[in-house]
This record gives sequence, structure tokens and C-alpha cells, in this order.
Amino acid sequence: MEWFINLYAWQQALIATGFTWAMTALGATLVFAFNKVGEKAFCFLLSSAAGIMLASTFFSLLLPAIESGGENLYIILSLGFLLGGLLIILTDLFLSKKTGFCTDDKKRQSFIMVFAVTAHNVPEGLAIGVAFGALAQSSQIGSGAITAVSAIMLAFGIGIQNVPEGMCIAFPIRANGASRLKSFLIGNLSGTVEIVAGVLGALAVGLFKNLLPWALAFSAGAMIAVICSELVPESFKKSKIIATLGILLGFVLMMFLDVALG
Repeated sequence: MEWFINLYAWQQALIATGFTWAMTALGATLVFAFNKVGEKAFCFLLSSAAGIMLASTFFSLLLPAIESGGENLYIILSLGFLLGGLLIILTDLFLSKKTGFCTDDKKRQSFIMVFAVTAHNVPEGLAIGVAFGALAQSSQIGSGAITAVSAIMLAFGIGIQNVPEGMCIAFPIRANGASRLKSFLIGNLSGTVEIVAGVLGALAVGLFKNLLPWALAFSAGAMIAVICSELVPESFKKSKIIATLGILLGFVLMMFLDVALG
């Protein structure tokens, strides 16, 4: 662990976001082994991902942002959260109107999912990068501070929920007739934006020292919007009981890890 702490911030961000990308790729890789995932299993994966993302929104994003302190924090968090959510909402609205290029409703939904997941991976990667940038500079904002554990747990939590994300992209694309390789590559590539955003976030933190609460709140808003617009509705279509259980277990898992290791 010491060797990791001694790395430059951008190197830490590169490794951390490389992990989150690998977890996305892991989920997408399953398309080579299975033609499809059972409805109940897929329902559980979607809902557990939603639970993990819900917990990550508070424990690894909003709580560190609140603890960072600073002036007008309530305005920063509120605006950042709303902007993150609006990004996903506007993306959904934009794609839903572009029916000319895709009249097949299932294909359109798959495309929206790919775009939405990729879009919210940007603020996630940025949040990871800025967190490690602040850690490297021993930044103190108000009474709060970013610790190694909180930065690592942020990456870990995002990585866990990236596994079903990779599956959520790869399997529907495969079901629409694409080859296994194409389905895997599209699911895999959706996570690569986190690496770019993470490295840029780590490099930018020196220039924009107040970026961290904005980035964390923005990412939280985007995650909530994706949960509400994609994961929860789709999972509850299959089974209300399984979906509810998945959300509870996913939330508890992330909360347990964050509290136990934080």
C-alpha cells in the first residue's frame, strides 16, 4: 500500500480508474460465456447495482463533499447535484427524440443506456481523480479532508457497480443481434472514459482547488438520475421482491465496506 501512496496523483488516478474500467470489462466479458442472463438473475444484478450506487452516492460522494467544508457549500452541493442529474435527463430526452436513426424501441433503449452510462462515468472518473489529487497535495478544506481510505473506497465502490453496468450494456446489444465481440467492445469502451476523466481530474486539482465538492456532487446527481431512469424501472419490471432485495443488499454491502474500512 505504501508504494501506491507514494505515487504521483495522476498515477494513483490512472491505477484507480484502470480498476473501475477493468470491472466494467469483467461484466462485459460474460457475454462470451452466456447468450443471455436469466430474467431473475439480471433483475438482481440491476437492483444490487442500484443499491451500491445509492450507497456510493452518500457515503463516497456527498458525505466527503459535505465534510470538505468551505463557503456556500450548500449552494455548491445543490447546484452540482442538479447539474449532474440534468446531464442524464437531457441526454435521455435528446436520444428519445432521435427516433429517425433507430425505430426499434429495444435498440433505442440500449443506445440510451450506453450513452447514459458512459456520460455518468465521466463525473465518476473525475471525482476519483480529484480525490487522489487532493490526497497527494494533503489538501485541507475547512474541517474535512480526503483520506487514502475514502479515495480508495470511492474507486472500489464505483468499480463494484461497474460489473453489472458492463453486463447491462453488453447483453442487450448481443440480444439485438450484434456479435459477441462487438457487444463486449461496446460494453468495455463505456468504462474507458473514467480513465481519461480520472487523470485529467488529478492534474486539474492543482489549478482548481475548489473543484472537489463540485465534482463529487455532480457525480452523485448523475448516479441518482441513472438509478431512477434506468436501473430501478428495468429491475422492478421483472420482480418487485427480487428488485427490492437486490437494492437492500447492494446498499448494505457498500455501506458495510465504507464504514468498516473508512
